[in-house]
Amino acid sequence: MMVNQSYIKSRLIYLCYMITFILNNEMVCTANPAGSSLLDFIRFDMELKGTKSGCREGDCGACTVLMGTPENGGVTYRSIVSCLTPLANVHGKHIVTIEGINTGFLTPVQKALVDNSATQCGFCTPGIVMSLSAAELSMTQTTFESLIASLSGNICRCTGYKSIERAAEEIALVIKEKDADDPVGWLVANGHLPGYFLSIAGRLEEIEKNEDEDKSFGLKTAGGTDLMVQKADEMSESVILPLQALRELNGITIMEGRCIIGASVTMSEISHSPEIRKYLPELNGFMKLIGSEQVRNMATVAGNIANASPIGDMTVMLLALGAELTIKGEERERIVPLKEFFIAYKKTDLADNEHIRNISFDIMPESALFNFEKVSRRTHLDIASVNSAMLVRMDGQRIGECHIAAGGVSPVPLCLDRTCEFLRGKEVTSETILQTVAIMKEEISPISDVRGSAEYKTLLLRQLIIAHFLKLFPGRLNLSPEMI
Repeated sequence: MMVNQSYIKSRLIYLCYMITFILNNEMVCTANPAGSSLLDFIRFDMELKGTKSGCREGDCGACTVLMGTPENGGVTYRSIVSCLTPLANVHGKHIVTIEGINTGFLTPVQKALVDNSATQCGFCTPGIVMSLSAAELSMTQTTFESLIASLSGNICRCTGYKSIERAAEEIALVIKEKDADDPVGWLVANGHLPGYFLSIAGRLEEIEKNEDEDKSFGLKTAGGTDLMVQKADEMSESVILPLQALRELNGITIMEGRCIIGASVTMSEISHSPEIRKYLPELNGFMKLIGSEQVRNMATVAGNIANASPIGDMTVMLLALGAELTIKGEERERIVPLKEFFIAYKKTDLADNEHIRNISFDIMPESALFNFEKVSRRTHLDIASVNSAMLVRMDGQRIGECHIAAGGVSPVPLCLDRTCEFLRGKEVTSETILQTVAIMKEEISPISDVRGSAEYKTLLLRQLIIAHFLKLFPGRLNLSPEMI
């Protein structure tokens, strides 16, 4: 009988891989499958029933918990959905459930919800409490606006939300004096968090990092927000290689005129990065169209690319920015333009023994203009029917450089090269734009599916291209309603 040595080795890795983290105030160590969900571990292994199981797709927010990550000698807390979090990703972290913020009394967040009748059936309430607590823990001033934004991924079927908004107003008043340089210390001192939070940073340092695990085996997983939905059973039965644990895949760097984004950088990190916001000031607004606060705190930029969805929002933006991928294999690295990375529907130029190391693009000159547009059934937190991004740099009164990318109109995210070639050297006029959308129609190949017919998607992209020019060149176009 022939023995499969690779299989035996993978099983040994699986059996020896212990995941250690702090759950509330308890250090836990588990040999549960690394690809199983944090939600199931919380509810069934630890019997903490406050965290609810709802949609299991990251949409309802009932399973929201806090994840604390060691950073700069302290701990940074963000909200996440535990249903889409593989256990591998919480090694060395602090996970906080609704039970973990118990001080013996109602916290100010809980009291505000009670006083404003902001709960009815109560199923969603633990997730709402944890999302609001995450906003309190941010290292910026907590405002009514930031509290409301923190709830973007929490659904409540009972209250109508107005009572929750009133509670948020009350919380904003209570926390207006927060010390943003030491939010944990201030929140503990003022009864928002139990005292054990003060010891977490030191206790996390005692957990051994898993960076030296064998990298030749395992299902490569970053945030897991797609894989945990699409391949939940496979994840729970697989050896997992958590890419977020690799230090080399983290961080955002500006170097020699290029922006370099580590593959494990999350959507939220991109959105909040002062370096990126300096060059793409409207990026934070675009990000709110992509997913909820909890999902953006988990989902990675490389994951959005590697998933190879024809309508990946971040992918379309990066295509318009002319991004390149650094791909690392066992023996070498190679550079691949993002526009050449997608081979066919859901197929990419990525071998089994390779992973994306970083994504980079040239910093836009001040004269460059950038915009992103998206059409979906809901304005926020929905998959696009069609999306598009455009980068344009003017040379006097004429277009000097132009890049337009689109999703939902081809089997792969598409660069509209012919359309852009036509635009170069042209003045921005109504006639030019109408000629542009006519060329665009010859370059795309949409299909009819659940998100719309091919004709509808063609119309949507036409409108999005017009919207780019109306947004970036206000007052320059004289398009009648009939022309639009």
